[in-house]
Amino acid sequence: MSNAVRVRFAPSPTGPLHIGGVRTALFNYLFAKKHGGTFVLRIEDTDQTRYVPGAEDYIIEALNWLNIPFDEGPGKDGGFGPYRQSERKASYKQYADQLIASGHAYYAFDTPEALNDLRAQAEANKETFSYGWANRDNLDNSLGLSEADLQERLASGLPFVIRFKTPADETLTLKDIIRGEVKVHTSTLDDKVLFKSDGMPTYHLANIVDDHLMEITHVIRGEEWLPSLALHHLLYRSMGWDAPEFAHLPLIMKPVGKGKLSKRDGDKMGFPVFPLQWNPQEGASSAGYREDGYLPEAVVNMLALLGWNPGTEQEIFSLEELVAAFDLERVNKAGAKFDPEKTKWFQTHYIQQRSDEQLAEAFGEFLAAKNISTAMDLTPVVASLKERITFTEDLWTLGSFFFVAPDAYDEKAAKKAFKEDTPAIMRKVVGLLNEVEDFTAEHAAATVKGWIQSQEMGFGKVMMPLRLSLVGSLQGPDVFEIAALLGKAETIKRIEAAIAYMS
Repeated sequence: MSNAVRVRFAPSPTGPLHIGGVRTALFNYLFAKKHGGTFVLRIEDTDQTRYVPGAEDYIIEALNWLNIPFDEGPGKDGGFGPYRQSERKASYKQYADQLIASGHAYYAFDTPEALNDLRAQAEANKETFSYGWANRDNLDNSLGLSEADLQERLASGLPFVIRFKTPADETLTLKDIIRGEVKVHTSTLDDKVLFKSDGMPTYHLANIVDDHLMEITHVIRGEEWLPSLALHHLLYRSMGWDAPEFAHLPLIMKPVGKGKLSKRDGDKMGFPVFPLQWNPQEGASSAGYREDGYLPEAVVNMLALLGWNPGTEQEIFSLEELVAAFDLERVNKAGAKFDPEKTKWFQTHYIQQRSDEQLAEAFGEFLAAKNISTAMDLTPVVASLKERITFTEDLWTLGSFFFVAPDAYDEKAAKKAFKEDTPAIMRKVVGLLNEVEDFTAEHAAATVKGWIQSQEMGFGKVMMPLRLSLVGSLQGPDVFEIAALLGKAETIKRIEAAIAYMS
């Protein structure tokens, strides 16, 4: 079976890709790779009224950034294309016609106004209108028409939809890899529209036709599609096709309170819910994990553990380890609560696993974006700050003093460090540092600390004002490492500026 596994991720290009959708794509990818199968991207754009320009490109870019690219899809034809449903439009009508011919679907001519009136009447009676087995024989459809009358209506160009004829009294026993056995009685189902009056199929028809034609073996999708499982099962059966196996993933829940994670939660609590920043043509942009500084490995690791349990205490997984460990039967049924702090925990781990050279390159790009040019070797700068960072921008927060001399001094620290005799002490330090020929951290430290000991002076009388002179506060790595990275001339210049401030 492993060589035959084919899964698909089928988003609608109606806007940015929510991380719930990203997780669905990830689980499809992991399952495909685990079984040596194929991961297909299909763009479900049958609803052209909701199509958003740029959304498809966004989806593809997001998958590539996360290192979970599709094997087949737009631009990667594997023999089952096209991969946009709008480009497959001509193929769907024949399957709707096939269902009509076999008695599993029918033409419905009810006008929107007539249906709205029926809904209003039902609402007035505190009921819910449902178009199905209980009333379809009394509504305006082909079930009660002779063949001649039907053909006359069709020839006249009267608008119609095609509805599925749901069995009236049957208990369906459905199987879900995650949820086990699911029983549904057909009396609870309505007759869904399969083909719209505008000549486009609905999601339900296009979905099962495409899955069949693309030879999809496993449909791994969100829990919100679980109510459609019965209809899709009936459609496969009515077509005489073998259905794929289904797995419905649990929802990603709010960090606080109840309900599904939404963009509003991210806006309120200050975290992204999209993989990449979204810049619509109109309206405010939305934050993305990439632009907020997260690494793709951190986002993938976080999402994998939202609803999936490896069965061990392991939390850190490379993509290759996730592929090896992934099992749909270990996906939970219950919703998974999103934890933004846990996401930062993963980010901290992965950024600190980056080499100093990789981080130096990223930090160089960050500085360039801030229009800060420097000849300084950024690798040792990064090495001195790395253990305290979560994002690349933290290197700036923690080490901006490497590039910009302090123009003020922390008030509380200055009161503690700058005493009456401090200017004289710091002038002596300037003289000592001027004498250091090989200006390394080791040589500078040995020279200054040797002098302090020879004077039987407390280290704080020298080290605190020295750090404050170079940094502007009592923070940062080893003060002599800072001095070595700044260089002798800049170090002395900053000490002299502090002396002038104290004087």
